[in-house]
Amino acid sequence: MHGTPHIVSDVMTHTVAAVGRRAPFKEIVHMLQDWQISALPVLEGEGRVVGVISEADLLPKEELRDDPETGYLQLRQPVDLAKADALTAGDLMSSPAVTVQANATLAEAARTMAREGVKRLPVVDGTGLLEGIVSRADLLKVFLRDDEDIAEEVRREIVSYLFPLSSPAVQVEVRDGVVTLSGRIRDTSLVPVAARLVRAVEGVVDVEFDLALDALDTDAARHRS
Repeated sequence: MHGTPHIVSDVMTHTVAAVGRRAPFKEIVHMLQDWQISALPVLEGEGRVVGVISEADLLPKEELRDDPETGYLQLRQPVDLAKADALTAGDLMSSPAVTVQANATLAEAARTMAREGVKRLPVVDGTGLLEGIVSRADLLKVFLRDDEDIAEEVRREIVSYLFPLSSPAVQVEVRDGVVTLSGRIRDTSLVPVAARLVRAVEGVVDVEFDLALDALDTDAARHRS
């Protein structure tokens, strides 16, 4: 991985289990079990995503199993009552589907998941055709990034621009995703800027500083005063 921010296409799963509108209830349950997933995109035509079926969409039918009368009282929302009687994907699905495009940043995908309360997002192209799927676990893959890979990006993209005149150069070390910048710098006002930029690097868990104002600059400031 090089450069930030990374996008959904970097981490998404390309092979996706999906069903059509007419898929029956038991086929949907089997697919969820066989693929060990919690949701399925529903497709029509050449692969356009029209909805998503999650385990939550299937549970109203189970809620009615032991006591239909009590169950109907508990299922107060009309949509839950409809799903309790539904037999096919078209009737069970949540629509319109919450989706994301492959060129969206991982931060954008994470915000969409949090806002919509979903665990995974179908990835679609500009016409709504399915390209893959991205899950919460996929978004966390960036934290598996190699420490030296992170360090190299911080040196190249941040330190070389913010602290080009530091001598010796600002040192960058990364351990378990925690970045430490150490050395002497000529402008301590740049530290908050560095902190913000380093935290934006994919895979960074935190950033720490062991920086001091260069002695030459301290003497120069003293003479000017």
